[in-house]
Amino acid sequence: MATLIVKNAEGGQEAVKITKRIFTIGKKEGNDLVLDQGSVSRQHCRIIFRDGSYTVQDAGSMNGTYLNGRRIMGETPLAHGYVVKIGECEMTFFDEELAARAQAGRSTSPPGADPAGGAAGSDEDGAARTSVQPIAQYVPTPQARRIPGAVKKKIHARLIQDMDLKHLDFTKFSEEEIQRKTIEATWIIVRDIKKDVPDFVDKEELVKQVVHEALGLGPLEDLIADGEVDEIMVNGGRQIFVERHGKIELTDYEFMDDNQVLSVIRRIIAPIGRRIDESSPMVDARLKDGSRVNAIIHPLSLVGPVLTIRKFAKTPFTINDLVSFGTVSPNMAKFMKLAVENRMNICISGGTGSGKTTTLNVVSSFIPSSERIITIEDSAELKLNQTHVVRLEAKPPNIEGKGDIPIRKLVINSLRMRPDRIIVGECRGGEALDMLQAMNTGHDGSLTTVHSNGPRDALSRLETMVLMAGMELPSKAIRDQISSAINLVFHQARLPDGKRVITHVTELTGMEGNVITIQDIFLFKQRGFGPDGRVIGEITATGAVPRFVHDLRARSIPVDMDIFR
Repeated sequence: MATLIVKNAEGGQEAVKITKRIFTIGKKEGNDLVLDQGSVSRQHCRIIFRDGSYTVQDAGSMNGTYLNGRRIMGETPLAHGYVVKIGECEMTFFDEELAARAQAGRSTSPPGADPAGGAAGSDEDGAARTSVQPIAQYVPTPQARRIPGAVKKKIHARLIQDMDLKHLDFTKFSEEEIQRKTIEATWIIVRDIKKDVPDFVDKEELVKQVVHEALGLGPLEDLIADGEVDEIMVNGGRQIFVERHGKIELTDYEFMDDNQVLSVIRRIIAPIGRRIDESSPMVDARLKDGSRVNAIIHPLSLVGPVLTIRKFAKTPFTINDLVSFGTVSPNMAKFMKLAVENRMNICISGGTGSGKTTTLNVVSSFIPSSERIITIEDSAELKLNQTHVVRLEAKPPNIEGKGDIPIRKLVINSLRMRPDRIIVGECRGGEALDMLQAMNTGHDGSLTTVHSNGPRDALSRLETMVLMAGMELPSKAIRDQISSAINLVFHQARLPDGKRVITHVTELTGMEGNVITIQDIFLFKQRGFGPDGRVIGEITATGAVPRFVHDLRARSIPVDMDIFR
């Protein structure tokens, strides 16, 4: 029978017999050895007797288990005289039979075992013991992906208990450390309950799903990592759609239930101080990478929690990327650069999902780094590489329905912040009036986006939004404001084949009576469809030259006039 000589922080010692095949150590009552110390987890480690020898196994503790001064990562062989340390407590392992076998030249360690490194030996079922199984670049079969919810719930319950999550101070550990510890603990639990895991379930996929659900966004993690997925649409717990290359398709991923979807939504919005419940059942938010998130729940949604994630590229697109995608032509790209550098006020219009924010981000990259830029967004999404950027984000109301700071107030406040350029992520309401006034009062080169079906419709939308500000202004006055404030409209559309194209670059040329006059500089001309369903067409210049180009040439600023031919 083996014995542990337990030495505590005060120097006292106690001999404890190991009487069970699995001998547990931790601070929670019910362990075979209870150590009431703050650095000890509820169940910290286990000593296991198997096939005539002993091993020690960390139970997913946060502070780790050390053997002979080295931290163990998996189930590791114990030999006579080895010292196990957890927290401030040292335990020396004694076993007379093992000592006698060692003296007789019989190894106490399985072939290839590392006394303190772990990752060697085999389990009862013959499977190799490893320290940390990776959350893989692994594509499971649909059957393996549909792991019974009861199995995952059982592992989750053990994980919360073993890692003592309720009392864990996450600020003391990096995300990498927390994930590594969670992976280790999950593998230990999976081995412990292997009889409850169906044979068809892939253990790697099981561990990956449990860790993603415990720390991340559950089944959405794989989709977020998929570079071909542009948008993720969750309709309750059982339906997850994605958009790939402009086409929507149903995936075979699913949540365990609606409650898990709701947990993921709350995990997303918690870091930015937003909330969702029955009194406030809609929310806009963002992921760490800037991806846009919208969620809506009961009682507004009748299909369960609905979550929509618009992904953005991890590396912001450049103008060369838009040219390669066919979103703009080379000449249009040169014109966009010319317009931004020479401080034209630009409105980017388009329908939902047409790529307005991406284009706004690219166009913003042409702003000189010497200028002070203030961005104002409902949910911060823009990624500007300039050095002097101030990012402002609207604040939603608190639980009492008070304390909200809408975009309009931020636009007004930004005028006192000495901006060279003001960028409003999207005009949806009364802030359009303040944006137009800023453009008309010396803040040239400002940018914004609006939802519309075309350049002319964008101007009508702006007029409607100005009226939403509550000012009793006549239409003629509003249109005068629009025509003098905005120089160019870039209208973007998503074509039937999913391709996104800037179909119009339109200049506002003034007023004729009560009508704003416009002229197209570039147009996308569609000529039909190819055999694969792809739209055939090209972006061409109309031959019209914008007025500001004539002004630039009059000031001897060189302009490549071939752009307009």
